[in-house]
Amino acid sequence: MFTLYHFPRTAGFAPHCLLKHVGAPFQLTFVDKDKEAQKTADYLQLNPVGRIPTLVHEGQTIFESPAICIYISELYPEYRLIPGIGDPLRAQFFQWLAFLNNTLQAELLIYYHPERYTLSKAGMVEVIKAVEQRINEALSIIDKQLEGHDYLLGDDLTACDYFLFMLVDWAMCTQPSLLAHLNLANYLKRIAQDPIVQAVCQLEGIDTKPFHCL
Repeated sequence: MFTLYHFPRTAGFAPHCLLKHVGAPFQLTFVDKDKEAQKTADYLQLNPVGRIPTLVHEGQTIFESPAICIYISELYPEYRLIPGIGDPLRAQFFQWLAFLNNTLQAELLIYYHPERYTLSKAGMVEVIKAVEQRINEALSIIDKQLEGHDYLLGDDLTACDYFLFMLVDWAMCTQPSLLAHLNLANYLKRIAQDPIVQAVCQLEGIDTKPFHCL
């Protein structure tokens, strides 16, 4: 049995999708981020950095969403959510997962928390403006990778696709519009119709209609 400590529309979305995808027995434990429950002493014993998500499985506790995604994917190799050892695409998998986490997600966190990077309200406006440009640059790179591909790594869906959908959901309100990235927009329309994505979105209260309108 897996236990996923989560809060809707956080980095727990991708692991949530993976658990649904492989049909693993799991329970969701709600961590009320609005009340900073992730900073309580009990939660910090599980996750010392005080972030969401955290996964507990067979006595092992794992934090950081990419690590959780890799862990679940490798426990269920028959689903090919991560290319196997020796597969040339395995390096590409880690490359794109690292890019999504270290570049796109990092920029999105600055976008939503500009107060952490300036001491003035005027500075917050400049931070948001600058980081939107960097988000758009990251999305342009992804858009180019998706040219001629159904999924981020090629013809098959992997854990990277759930991670990408999660982050692009966060980026929906940034400028310029996602419509500026045609390959990405078409990809999102398709991913938004995936039964796993739809099921998890429904559970987490995420409206997929905006993706169908891209």
